[in-house]
Amino acid sequence: MTMKQVIESYELLDSATVDGAAVLSLLRDRGLRDVSMRRVNGDTGYTDFLRVVVPGSGGRSSGGAAPTTGIVGKLGGIGARPERIGLVSDADGAIVAVACALKLADMAAREDRLPGDVVITTHICPFSPTRPHNPVPFMGSLVTQRVALEHEVDARMEAILSIDATKGNRILNYRGVAISPTVKEGYVLRVSEDLLDLLCNVTGDAPHVLPITTQDITPYGNGLYHLNSIMQPCTVTSSPVVGLAITSAVAVPGCATGANNVADLELAARFSIEVAKEFGAGRCSFFDEEEWGLLQRTYGPLGRLQAKGC
Repeated sequence: MTMKQVIESYELLDSATVDGAAVLSLLRDRGLRDVSMRRVNGDTGYTDFLRVVVPGSGGRSSGGAAPTTGIVGKLGGIGARPERIGLVSDADGAIVAVACALKLADMAAREDRLPGDVVITTHICPFSPTRPHNPVPFMGSLVTQRVALEHEVDARMEAILSIDATKGNRILNYRGVAISPTVKEGYVLRVSEDLLDLLCNVTGDAPHVLPITTQDITPYGNGLYHLNSIMQPCTVTSSPVVGLAITSAVAVPGCATGANNVADLELAARFSIEVAKEFGAGRCSFFDEEEWGLLQRTYGPLGRLQAKGC
């Protein structure tokens, strides 16, 4: 159960004065040592990018062989002040990422360490702009997507869960959480059976899958329509990426306040922890290695889809 940590994360971030330093302070108080922040200043404010490394019992950081899980909390901003007061719907990714770090810290304090390292990244900005988008407005950002990805995607991440509020659409009309197919180097692969099993275990329900298109796995700024930024980490890494979407039954603007459902955020955090457990233990695969090899031999690389293009 991660409800306590989700509520802690929500309450910490629901502030006009919160910044990355406040989050780092809480994480250090919980016993995490490998935590860092990088502030990027824009014309109208700053964005604090956070990185947390939770060492595993047999992880790479201690010379072990257990693989490293990446958890990326994607968002434009946690708030749209002064236009809107309070946390916006778009803050879901940051809330879940911070909650995952808190939960892993609490588990480690009780001597429940995961096998592999977990690298968690997200960013904090309480006063991001909004921008037009169909069918409902999106949250914007004080930094470009390329700059954000430089801080969010870590080379140590061997598989990535990209967590993002995915409510501003009419594609998946369901309130809860959903996963995307695995994306790797320009290929949209089959949905991981291991991840589907874990999702069923966590939700106690039939799994929901987020439909994605070729446009969604290309970089922002190329003129193509994107569902949202959930798949953007796949444009800068060769590691497999799966989107973990917090969804709604109707289209909810990213800049809407009062739209963060803690029950759904708890599901997302709990699922992320379970994936990190199983992936680090070698019991969970994001994609089929043999089928990946066959795709490469038969159709060749599609890495050009990771480039912005002309």
